[in-house]
Amino acid sequence: MHKYFKIFFEITPELNAPTEAFEPPREISPEEDNNEAPRKSKRQRVEKSFGNDFIVYLVDDTPMSISEAYASSDADNWKEAVQSELDSILSNETWELTERPYGCKPVGCKWVFKKKLRPDGTIEKYKARLVAKGYTQKEGEDFFDTYSPVARMTTIRVLLSLTVSYGLIIHQMDVKTAFLNGELQEEIYMEQPDGFVVKGQESKVCKLLKSLYGLKQAPKQWHEKFDTTLTSAGFAVNEADSCVYYRYGGGKGVILCLYVDDILIFGTDIDVINEVKSFLSTKFDMKDLGEADVILNIKLIKDESGITLSQTHYVEKVLSRFGYIDSKPSPTPYDPRHPAVLEGYSDANWISDDELYATSGYVFMLGGGAVSWRSCKQTILTRSTMEAELAALDTASVEADWLRELLMDLPVVEKPIPAILMNRDNRSRLPK
Repeated sequence: MHKYFKIFFEITPELNAPTEAFEPPREISPEEDNNEAPRKSKRQRVEKSFGNDFIVYLVDDTPMSISEAYASSDADNWKEAVQSELDSILSNETWELTERPYGCKPVGCKWVFKKKLRPDGTIEKYKARLVAKGYTQKEGEDFFDTYSPVARMTTIRVLLSLTVSYGLIIHQMDVKTAFLNGELQEEIYMEQPDGFVVKGQESKVCKLLKSLYGLKQAPKQWHEKFDTTLTSAGFAVNEADSCVYYRYGGGKGVILCLYVDDILIFGTDIDVINEVKSFLSTKFDMKDLGEADVILNIKLIKDESGITLSQTHYVEKVLSRFGYIDSKPSPTPYDPRHPAVLEGYSDANWISDDELYATSGYVFMLGGGAVSWRSCKQTILTRSTMEAELAALDTASVEADWLRELLMDLPVVEKPIPAILMNRDNRSRLPK
């Protein structure tokens, strides 16, 4: 049986997102209402029931300030995280203390804390970040362009599929305090961080020499720094995804995929991977994570048949939250012999009585697994299911062109790339 690439389940969650407690409004009597200040509306308030499935969770114990962190039960862990962040900032010569220029209103800053979790929900690391209050910056004065590209999840899935098809090796590295590497072109002053104001120099401010988390231009400056570093070392940039870099020659090659500060390294052998790791470590403060087994909180399960992407813990968390943890799994027909060529499926549903627009949907398969999918409302009014199917096919063809361009500019992919086979529902009927 051929090796295959399969996705068990994939969602990009907002981990640790705080939820607010909700108290349904109680019924207010007319007498009670008359004793209150006048209101614009005198409508009677009726208590609403959300059913037994409505459960509110308020379990986020992440500190909101440095004083709160130091007073918590995890104080030692937070202090270590804060000191590590400050050491990185100072060793990187991010700022210099100077007198505040006349008329200058320095940017504020604050400490942000986060617990980095493993896929099973346990704590992997305590993280502290000194973040500038970039929302006080003024466009055209202390920042200009802010756009910064980020690798698409589709790109990562395509690279994982090619890993199985071509027997590549995947390693992972993390850039410590990535945004501190960006070179600033603007003149920006910031207040001294809370808890680390230099004694006797309380009136001075930090003149930023390099980028800092929270600044409007921080992501852009970091990407430019990384891009310049790699292209000067002979790496080429992928035409379809500018966060993908490659270098190939003599039958050996390596592909890098940058997702903010996470770097995935796909290599034909361990020697080229180690060479790239050594190079990156001379340019940035790196953490070597070894062979990749978790990517963006998605677990990679590898066996002799291929790679499966799994987020079991997150799935169970969602099911438990909404009361469906006892639900039975439903089998999905699956053929592990999809060929290692790109193939697409497109479909559309006709509008219902209370809708104006049909819905388009597509999925693209590569090496036996789904690498790209989407479902979205159409932006045009269609008069029949046939028109809706054609509109859906047009949306899918845009993604097909992008995927083909991505593959065309990856050195490990065999050329020429065959035409993309598109499958669509050809059953159509005219409206009544």
